[in-house]
Amino acid sequence: MRLLPALSALFALLLPTFAQAWGNHTPMCYRAFERMPEVAGAAAVKAEPLDDFLRDQEAAIARELDAQETSAREQLKGHAPRPDALRFVAGTKRSDADRRAAFLRALRLSPHTRLALYVQVDPREPEVPGQAIDMNQVSAVTPSKGATQRFVALQPGEAVAPLAVLASACDEPDYGHDLNLFDDNPGSPSNPPYGFGKQPFGNPAVAIGSQAPFHMGFFHQGAIFNTLAPSFARTFTELRVRQYGGLAVLAWQTGHAYWGWRFAGLALHHVEDLTQPYHASAAPGATLGHMMWVNLKAQLGAPADRQGLVVLQSNRHFVLERFQTNWIIENARQRRDGPLEAALRDTGQDGRYPAWGSDYVREVVAAEAFAAGPATDAAVVVGAPAKFVTDPNFDFAANEATLGPELARGMQGQRDALQARLAELLGHFGAHSRNTLRGLLKQAG
Repeated sequence: MRLLPALSALFALLLPTFAQAWGNHTPMCYRAFERMPEVAGAAAVKAEPLDDFLRDQEAAIARELDAQETSAREQLKGHAPRPDALRFVAGTKRSDADRRAAFLRALRLSPHTRLALYVQVDPREPEVPGQAIDMNQVSAVTPSKGATQRFVALQPGEAVAPLAVLASACDEPDYGHDLNLFDDNPGSPSNPPYGFGKQPFGNPAVAIGSQAPFHMGFFHQGAIFNTLAPSFARTFTELRVRQYGGLAVLAWQTGHAYWGWRFAGLALHHVEDLTQPYHASAAPGATLGHMMWVNLKAQLGAPADRQGLVVLQSNRHFVLERFQTNWIIENARQRRDGPLEAALRDTGQDGRYPAWGSDYVREVVAAEAFAAGPATDAAVVVGAPAKFVTDPNFDFAANEATLGPELARGMQGQRDALQARLAELLGHFGAHSRNTLRGLLKQAG
């Protein structure tokens, strides 16, 4: 009986086909940073097209990206080396379009990445100042039904608050930056390929799921799990934090403050994703022994329990995200504060953690979220209607469009335990976001 391949397949099934951890990050980042002096007191910056930054700092960017790759090869476990053909090499005679394309290739981002000039409006603001733009001008991903983002175009040279730039960018990596980058994804980059190899987990044929290895980090599953499913160790969240964070520092140091805040927000997104227990653990509600048992039963011809485990983990992930998103957005629209907003703003937690460093994402953020997994899963079971989180025959993801309102109504009388747990998690979200930003600002001097 081929135990190892079968278990690896089970773990892959446990991952949902999407990679979003917290829904829309931006409303939460407005709350997390609006009272942080380094952000709230920062002077307005002038919106700047990416091409201007790349043209002005081409040689410095080339040196920065080479240094990042060198350190990643030395320090990041499971790193996929960047092919030398993808190096960003200064070339002053090339066009802006060619320079931008070379930059995206060097970062190994999707060639469809937009990086347009925009801000996402704080949902607390009832009016949309400026020219509203459609999501497809900002994102390469088709918005889901009920998307909460509102975008406004920025003009080159327009003054904008660093808070708006930072909070907007915190949601941006979900806009298609990491889609279809593996060799077995449809339409993946070639000539040359990006060097990430085959997708380590999830379904490579599902585009939105192909970004999962860049937004999840299973660093603390244990030696047995890692032996049974070694591909799960191949995640690239830390790489993205290093890439965007290093560019933020460079932009601040060279007088391109807009892109300093923008790249910082992109880095923060990947840190924030790992504060979500369902992104730091393959199955927060199941022990490894239970996973092995239901997989063995499936191999013996009784797959119902294994499929039920997959459905339940996916449902609970969906329910937690839906509850958090609805609660944050509704409070923002009503200009109302509650436990979640207080947790996001609570700077009292920030000093509990070590100072920002190269291993902060793995050893602090992901470790904390992994440890919080069982309690979070239990809180979802207690705090949500049983139909949505305990029935293995009910697939919430497949029925979200029609059953979302029913879930919202059902949560009203049962939400206290879940809300308390979610407030604790969002406290982690806010603290780690601020600590990461402080670390980047310190590096920038």
